[in-house]
Amino acid sequence: MTEPWRDPRLPVSMRVADLLQRMTLDEKAGQLAGFWALPSDPGTPVAPMEDGSGESAPGLDDIAAHGLGQLTRVFGTAPITAEAGMERLASLQRQVTGSGRFGIPAVAHEECLTGFMTLGATVFPGPPAWGASFDPALVRRMAAAIGAGMRRVGVHQGLAPVLDVVRDYRWGRTEECIGEDPYLVGAIGTAYVQGLEGAGIVATLKHFAGYSASRGGRNMAPVSSGPREFRDVLVEPFVRALREGGARSVMNSYTDVDGVPVAADERLLTGLLRGELAFSGVVVADYYAVSFLETRHGVAGSRGAAGALALTAGIDVELPTARCYGEPLTELVRSGNLSEEFVDRAAERVLLQKAELGLLDPDWEPVKPEPVDLDPPENRALARLLAERSTVLLANDGILPLRPCRVAISGPYADDPRSFLGCYSFPNHVALPGDLGLEIPTLGEALTAAGFTVTEDDPDVNVLVLGDRAGMFGRGTSGEGCDAETLDLPGDQAALASAVLDSGVPTVLVLVSGRPYALGTPAERASAVVQVFFPGEEGGTALARIISGAAEPSGRLPVSIPRQVGGQPGTYLHARLGGHTDWSSVDPTPLFPFGHGLSWTSFTCSELSVDPVAATDGTVAVSVTVRNVGEVAGTEVVQLYLSDPVASVVRPQRWLAGFARVELRPGAAARITFAVHADRTSFTGLDLRRRVEPGEIGVAVGRSSGDLPLQGSFTLEGPVRHPGADRVLSVPVEIVPVP
Repeated sequence: MTEPWRDPRLPVSMRVADLLQRMTLDEKAGQLAGFWALPSDPGTPVAPMEDGSGESAPGLDDIAAHGLGQLTRVFGTAPITAEAGMERLASLQRQVTGSGRFGIPAVAHEECLTGFMTLGATVFPGPPAWGASFDPALVRRMAAAIGAGMRRVGVHQGLAPVLDVVRDYRWGRTEECIGEDPYLVGAIGTAYVQGLEGAGIVATLKHFAGYSASRGGRNMAPVSSGPREFRDVLVEPFVRALREGGARSVMNSYTDVDGVPVAADERLLTGLLRGELAFSGVVVADYYAVSFLETRHGVAGSRGAAGALALTAGIDVELPTARCYGEPLTELVRSGNLSEEFVDRAAERVLLQKAELGLLDPDWEPVKPEPVDLDPPENRALARLLAERSTVLLANDGILPLRPCRVAISGPYADDPRSFLGCYSFPNHVALPGDLGLEIPTLGEALTAAGFTVTEDDPDVNVLVLGDRAGMFGRGTSGEGCDAETLDLPGDQAALASAVLDSGVPTVLVLVSGRPYALGTPAERASAVVQVFFPGEEGGTALARIISGAAEPSGRLPVSIPRQVGGQPGTYLHARLGGHTDWSSVDPTPLFPFGHGLSWTSFTCSELSVDPVAATDGTVAVSVTVRNVGEVAGTEVVQLYLSDPVASVVRPQRWLAGFARVELRPGAAARITFAVHADRTSFTGLDLRRRVEPGEIGVAVGRSSGDLPLQGSFTLEGPVRHPGADRVLSVPVEIVPVP
């Protein structure tokens, strides 16, 4: 007779309860361990940053003697083909299922921030490009395509998306973030989660919480954030991605918040995440985060102490390889210094997810190796479309679009295909020399294919390509551990820009970067300025199509572009005194504000209509008419901002409440209606409870946070209300064509 835990007809909770009562302490602890499956070479480090212990990692036979929770990056550590990776994964799974009494396979996880991070897989545009698209539906399609490839080769879990809200542009991991506004991050991040989860891959939200607010924009530096900023800005995207996206995994932040490392913070990982946000999935440790409690944070004096802190705080699985979980934990339990209930709690969560994934079913077997194309034509077409829709035209004196002519292309990355890829792309993350495993046209090659003559002699137009080269821990100008001291263009790029602009030849300045840079003087002198954020393998083709006019630049800035290096750090999401005032000689007003972007055509917004009054639990309709008054078809991104003139705590000067991408033919118009629930005005009050207050709420609609020609207001009436876990998180939009 089939044991209940093996019976897929039974509820997963019943199956897991049966299994747990059969397991020993060592077997339960085995489910909490990860193992890094494929180091590049025996005896060499398997990551750019180790745990700091100086110890050798144990082998799979030791870690998986009683079972194993997860296998780490079988495909994403060394350059192997998809078929070889499938063979390796199947072999490892057979080793895992052959050890211990129950034969339970491990969850295989991989990175997937800009695509499945393995050799030969499509590299899509990076997260700031997702934000620049203001197109959740397209991001959902991208994530579904990523998930389909991962599932096909036997992967179960993806370590994405990153929901950190940009607070300081100097932070190297800005390139992994969607933008500087929590509503935009939540909307786009939730769409990514829906796409990945819909493909059958467990999405992992990163990094809960506060990572992007580190002091000085330095990676892993302590976080100074008040409780209201922490909840209303840094945590808010996670709320939506959990509730509306259905993410089944969360990864902790490396940092300490007000002296408490997140990996050891029970208030965050259990009280807030499990209690208030009702998360029921699996919390995995960021790589080495459990060890860091001992080796870097100094809040634990031993491996076991670090493991106990993390486990009791709420981290279920230690990644990438077990060091503090496993034997150090079981020794603490046997000595009476750690309750076995904590091991049971985490093991139950892991096994429930394995049951949902089919890993407890009696007919489970590894995916059989077969040739797989991880960069099919439909993926490349999708990557190009997203690259095009995320291209932001910052300035244009009319030179763009260009007709075929003689162009000179210069700049440090003009002929480097890696410059289109972020640090979590396989070629840059693993630092592949030579062949990148993908066809990645440079901008020069793409312009040549579009009919331009690329030359150094007597060009009609200069195309100057500046920006970043992504890398890890000092191997680039952008990426994890590649923080910036200032927002100057890296190296000698400012001097190069000055020299090219001095030539007198009209210049199109193209920024290919992971963060915004201060562009004051170069942007003011250039004929046109184009910004892209690591646009992926089709970035060159997309840029050539934009420059030639074959495609439309419909992206909008997900982060502001500073004017001067001394005016930052800062984002548009600030209080009145956070902007330009008479009380300071420093003017932080950006050169190009959040939400800014031009098109090949012109639009007008008019006929603002706002319901004048609503209850503190009611909904207000805000409507505008947008019209294409130019001569070519185009896309406008209509943006709705709210403000709270008088509140019980200091509120942002304005915040994004909704947006709509609208495609219109010349002369065509549409009526846009936003349904704004009172919950979208809520904030964390003095008592640290979320509240909706009665009073006036300002309304502004326009093309960016700095271009809001339509102004109005409505009044909320009734008592102060404390919205619960079912509060409204989004603003539905209706788009109706009008004559």
